[in-house]
Amino acid sequence: MKYNTEEKKLPLPEYGRSVQNMVDYALTLEDREERQKCADSIITIMGNMNPHLRDTTDFNHKLWDHLAIMADFKLDIDYPYEIIDKSNLMVKPEPVPYPQNHILFRHYGYNLEEMIKKAAVMPVGDERKKLINLIANQMKKDYYAWTKDNADEAKIIKDLFMISNGKIDLQAGEITFFENKPVYKKQNNQKNQNQNQKKKYNKNTTQKH
Repeated sequence: MKYNTEEKKLPLPEYGRSVQNMVDYALTLEDREERQKCADSIITIMGNMNPHLRDTTDFNHKLWDHLAIMADFKLDIDYPYEIIDKSNLMVKPEPVPYPQNHILFRHYGYNLEEMIKKAAVMPVGDERKKLINLIANQMKKDYYAWTKDNADEAKIIKDLFMISNGKIDLQAGEITFFENKPVYKKQNNQKNQNQNQKKKYNKNTTQKH
């Protein structure tokens, strides 16, 4: 018995060794017409392995590219498409630049700091005030999620002032923090109610007997 570790490495493992063996067999065929028919049959099998991709752009073109790759570009047939150049397979893609966004406070994140800057240039009025209040509440949540410490109003006011370059200058009492009711508290209340109802039912049943 021959193990897969003893076999040659598959160029495209997703098609499996059976398809690779078909490609290797096609390379041994001397008659060009017979070799072409064999290649067409292999493409059909490869396509049936991924029926959900049939409607994608250039699906058939990719199959013929894959066939050429598995044959190490040595299969002499009439390809219906221009096959990928072998040299392009060795070219490494250009590195994707990492965004270099400057963030004053990592726990608030880039998007929230951008919202603060947008709010800072809004005209003074109720809309600006409401937006800043919403932002302040989100800052309080983010600060707790990151540090596990509660940020008081003075901390939020100070950070708003710094991020907005002094354009958002609030005084104590100008932020209205929303009351956060934890879900577990509601669940515990429901659990206690059920237990009380059960005790009341058992008490009434005992008294009847």
